[in-house]
Amino acid sequence: MQTTIQQDATHQLPQAVEPRNPGMELDLDWVRAVQANTSAIERRAKTLPGRRSVKKDHQAAWLLKAISLMDLTTLAGDDTEGRVKRLCAKAKQPVREELLQALDMSGLTTGAICVYHDMIETAVTAVEGTGIPVAAVSTGFPAGLSPFHLRVEEIRQSVAAGAAEIDIVITRRHVLQSNWQALYDEMKAFREACGDAHVKAILATGELGTLRNVYKASLVCMMAGADFIKTSTGKESVNATLPVSLVMIRAIREYYERTGFRVGYKPAGGISKAKDALVYLSLIKDELGDRWLQPDLFRFGASSLLGDIERQLEHHVTGKYSAGYRHAMG
Repeated sequence: MQTTIQQDATHQLPQAVEPRNPGMELDLDWVRAVQANTSAIERRAKTLPGRRSVKKDHQAAWLLKAISLMDLTTLAGDDTEGRVKRLCAKAKQPVREELLQALDMSGLTTGAICVYHDMIETAVTAVEGTGIPVAAVSTGFPAGLSPFHLRVEEIRQSVAAGAAEIDIVITRRHVLQSNWQALYDEMKAFREACGDAHVKAILATGELGTLRNVYKASLVCMMAGADFIKTSTGKESVNATLPVSLVMIRAIREYYERTGFRVGYKPAGGISKAKDALVYLSLIKDELGDRWLQPDLFRFGASSLLGDIERQLEHHVTGKYSAGYRHAMG
């Protein structure tokens, strides 16, 4: 499988271009064979925060990497054009320029901006010329229970408005009822509606019941052509967790080993501290390897994480912690 490398002057990092996952026929034998040892998964997850300890320059480098992998997000009912423009300005300049200069990372941006459909055109205009993609949540986000034809049309409208990435939500009952054919057909229709826009399948893992269901849903969505699988909408009572992440990452690894196609991963919701970002980055490195530590294969779904990372970077440069209010989103 050929992977090409492009130099992105905005990110100041090499950006790999991976062949898209084309999907495959639904393999129910593979899905039904899935097992998940919950106690073993939870034991492994508990060890993760203590497995890696990076300090000083190494920690700063990892935190800068985390910024480049971040979907800076605003998904509030009171979003306005002004708020989205300020968020886009933060995406283009995520850390104060003097800090970036001190770290020799001028030009660093976040991985993407994520908004509701109504704010796509505002965001696209605000980031024009930067190379920062605009992602839109779709398909009746966050519940995903609007009529099917409206969910498909919402995708088409968002792509037409300029969204380069679409975050869709699956119908949870398909998983809870083990109706894998229905989930596959739904995901495939969403992928086709996206056209050239990449599609992230939100599993809403906190509502799927078991880790085995999470693994099976991950496989089915990848079989149907998902470019990314994502933990949560951020609106559930339980969002991204390390056990869920471990399960989804291993599903991605198994899919790659069987098909040769890499699928991305996006933990979302509940990741607000720099130390948490470091744990997730080390997990990806251990389980999937360095190739997945690029924006085309890994994203953080976060709105508050950036502020804490910026505080840690300022401490690294100056030796002092600043107040949180000095690192607002806009």
